[in-house]
Order: sequence, then structure tokens, then C-alpha cells
Amino acid sequence: MTTETRIIESGQMAAPPAEIRFLRLPGRDLFAARSERLRHLSAGHPLGEYLAFLALLGDSQQAALTRFPDVPLPDAAEQALCRGHGMPILDARSRRRYPAWREGLAMILRQMGGAALPTAAREAVSGLLQCGASGLEERADLILAGDLAPVPSRELPFVAAALQVYWVHTALALGDRAFGRLHEAGVCPVCGSCPNVGIVQGSGAEQGLRYLCCSLCCTQWHMVRITCSSCASTGGIDYYILKGSNGTVKAECCADCGTYLKLLYLEKDGLMEATADDLATLTLDMLMDDRGTARCGPNLLFYPGVV
Repeated sequence: MTTETRIIESGQMAAPPAEIRFLRLPGRDLFAARSERLRHLSAGHPLGEYLAFLALLGDSQQAALTRFPDVPLPDAAEQALCRGHGMPILDARSRRRYPAWREGLAMILRQMGGAALPTAAREAVSGLLQCGASGLEERADLILAGDLAPVPSRELPFVAAALQVYWVHTALALGDRAFGRLHEAGVCPVCGSCPNVGIVQGSGAEQGLRYLCCSLCCTQWHMVRITCSSCASTGGIDYYILKGSNGTVKAECCADCGTYLKLLYLEKDGLMEATADDLATLTLDMLMDDRGTARCGPNLLFYPGVV
């Protein structure tokens, strides 16, 4: 039976801010690397069928990113205005979303349609290919607003996958120098979304530093450890792992606001990937849910109803 082990970590000596790389945009091979990790994790896993399905979805995301159409970018004046006011330049909720994301979705659906998929996934692909622009935009609005429940669970991973590609493509087109720090440190400096996990670096000059990983654009940004990413509290922070675990993945829980964030420790496993390893450790989420705590941010691809 799975139980929790409570762990209290010692504080982290913060390096001077000038010495810390603040922002890490995703690599252009992001989705290929994710697919590789998902395939590795799927072997013998209770959710192996779903992880294998998501590996195929990652392949289609990578193909779409490689061929993604140009998207109009904010000009220098708009970028400077956002930086000056501590606002995300590519705000997922307020910035205009161009139809290119639907082109990306169509690329993903066409490629997935040619794969050997479970019946539910095939039906979702067919339904989305027949869905009109207004229906797709409505689904996207709900996902970006964090209102996932009204979106058909079989369709959500596909739509979310296309939105991820759109925001990754646009962020990479701007480059990391375009983005500045926000007034609210716990949300993504690129698109304003919540993180799905935190990653504690395992080697080099950044060893031991924590970077939050955006649930939408997959950008990573530095936030000092033992600080709640939801409310910025530095008190009442506890850590939980699964019984029998070596602490590769921990849940950082804040007593003040009742939320938690998973942390992936690359020193223990340098091959971990934010989305893949988050999905592979859902037992820890179940444990934290039993404790009455809420996730800091969603994993947009977690909807096993698709299989």
C-alpha cells in the first residue's frame, strides 16, 4: 500500500541574482525528447498504454513545430511596454491568438490519424477534424483560462498539444532576451501560465537551483527553493515522497495556501522530462489529493479518457 513519507529540507543558500540564469526557453527538439522519455517510462507502467499514446502525440507535436507557419510577433515597443510593467509578452489569456494554432492542430490530427490508435482517440481525431473554427477556439479559450472540465476529455490532449506547439514556436521566434521578470514570480514570464512542475538542476553551475516549468510553453524560470510558487510563502513548506521512493520526485506542499508542486531532482535522474515524469508519477498526485491539497498548475495532457 502506498503511503507518504514526510521530509523537511534544509534551506538553500541563494546565489546573487546576477549569477543565476533566469530564463530557459525550451529546445527545438522538446517534443522529440519528451516522446523518447515517454516511451522509456511506458514499459511496464500501469499507465503504459496512455504514456505510449502520448509519445505518438509528442511525435506529431515535433513534426508540427518543425513545419509551423509564421506567427505575427509583438513589436519592440510592445515588448518594452510589457517588460516595463512586469507583464508576460505572450500572455495566454489576453493576447490575440492567431489562426496558425489551428493549422498546427490540423497537422497533429492528420499525423495522429495515420497511427494505430485506440478507438476513443480515433473518434476524438475524427471529431476535431470536423469541428469548425468557432468550436476549436471555444475549446482553446477554456483550456487557456484553466477551465478544463467543459472540454471533452478525449479531445483535450489534442487541442492542448496544438496550443503548446503554438506557444513554444512563438516564444522561440522571439528569443529569451525578449522576456523579463514579472511582478508575480510564480507564473511563466513568457505566457503567464502556471507551472506544472519544478526542476532542480543536477549538474554544472546551476546545480541545486530550482526552475519552474510552464504547463503551456514549457519555458523554465528560476525561483528560489523552499518558496511556494503559488503564494510565495517561505514558511510551512513540507516535502512528501512515496514510500519506497528514493526522492527523485517530491511534492512540495505549502501549509499557508494548501497547494503543492512536484519537484524533479535531476541529480538523481538526469533523463527526466517535465511533462513525461509528471504523468508517470500520478500516484503522488493521488496521495496529495487525499491530503486535501491542490496542484499548483495542470498537466494539460493528463486526460486518460482518451484511451
